[in-house]
Amino acid sequence: MLRLTPILLAVIYGLVMYRLSVWRTHRELDARSTELADPHLKRMTDRLAAALELPRIPVYIYEIDPVNGLAAPDGRIFITRGFYRKFQNGEVTDAELTSVIAHELGHVALGHAKKRMIDFSGQNALRTVLMIVIGRYIPIIGPWIAGVLTSLLAARLSRGDEYEADEYAAALLTKAGIGVEPQKSLFRKLEELTNSRAGMAPAWLMSHPKTDERIAALERLESKWTNA
Repeated sequence: MLRLTPILLAVIYGLVMYRLSVWRTHRELDARSTELADPHLKRMTDRLAAALELPRIPVYIYEIDPVNGLAAPDGRIFITRGFYRKFQNGEVTDAELTSVIAHELGHVALGHAKKRMIDFSGQNALRTVLMIVIGRYIPIIGPWIAGVLTSLLAARLSRGDEYEADEYAAALLTKAGIGVEPQKSLFRKLEELTNSRAGMAPAWLMSHPKTDERIAALERLESKWTNA
């Protein structure tokens, strides 16, 4: 029983972290967001809503500067102020920003938003268990190895979610008459928009797939739909 105690404690720790993460996320988003009221984007989101047979799709502006979109565990869709500002400045089109909303809707519809919270707490528990187990045999670098292994697992799971959300968005945008091209054109802009050079990092360490791989996946989808 004593040998199992560290593992049981790690599981309890994971559950506590899950509850705490959900609470913190809701609190942060409630405090720093307002519903989007842009008439141009509403016309676009109304097309998504019609394709999904929904009355409307509420989208919120999250008041932070980094360029990003996100889906909350409760199903709400958020666009950051930084991303919306890119749209206002003409750096991003309404169709491109709508493709981000469609992508985040994919995360909600496919259960990724809630799963990520569970994954986060589970990864913390797994990291704790691995640190204990590996640390017994490799005292100095054991904790570091545990961290790397957990990060690799998290990145792999996240990349899979991104591909699935891309595919969902492509189907939704096509059904709404917007098409897949805005997705691809936005991907080509992402590094510049986010001031990142993600392509320089090893693909297996990235939480998102490489841009060219995401575009290639969309083109394979288009080809399959065309030839169906």
